[in-house]
Amino acid sequence: MKKSIAIVDDHRLFAQSLEKLILSFDKWDVIFHATNGRIFLDKYETLNQPPDVVLMDINMPVMDGIDTMGHLKKNFPEQKVLALSVDDSEETIIKMLRQGARGYLLKDIHPDEFEKAISDVLEKGFYYSDMITDSLLDSLDKKPQNEIELKERELEFLKWACTEHTYKEIAEKMFLSPKTIDGYRETLFHKLDVRSRIGLVLYAMKHHIIEV
Repeated sequence: MKKSIAIVDDHRLFAQSLEKLILSFDKWDVIFHATNGRIFLDKYETLNQPPDVVLMDINMPVMDGIDTMGHLKKNFPEQKVLALSVDDSEETIIKMLRQGARGYLLKDIHPDEFEKAISDVLEKGFYYSDMITDSLLDSLDKKPQNEIELKERELEFLKWACTEHTYKEIAEKMFLSPKTIDGYRETLFHKLDVRSRIGLVLYAMKHHIIEV
């Protein structure tokens, strides 16, 4: 039986093209698409069977992707969602991941990688591209949490890094200089074998250092 997919995107032409691409893989069905989060949730809550995967745009009228994810996280936390956007800012990606998105795709993704992303979410429960985290999953396998020692202030910085505050604001919150904060960031990049702030967030989520 084919797995089901719902598309939430206010650009109708893009949604239609995306549906054709999905159907071309001949292993998934698109059960519906909605043009904003409010329409999606109204439809979603009437379904007898939820979709196996939801492809969620971020910037939409009426109810955007972040607010929609917040509702799903609170009421339907098991729903698998892949964010799909043109927005590649760390702030937006972190918001979506913290709201429970299982992965984040840019709209210019190659069809082969898009197919892999859906397959990964269905089979593994998540999809992390190179854009989000370099070799994070491999590095976590090689370095179990109990073998990585984080000092108290490093742990405090890591938790702040998982918020929406800028590094400058984090420095003010921790009563430290921006240069010292840069040092904590680079130290954690090295210790955790990640290359971006998003990698720090994923590490913290995976090891329950922060709650999502």
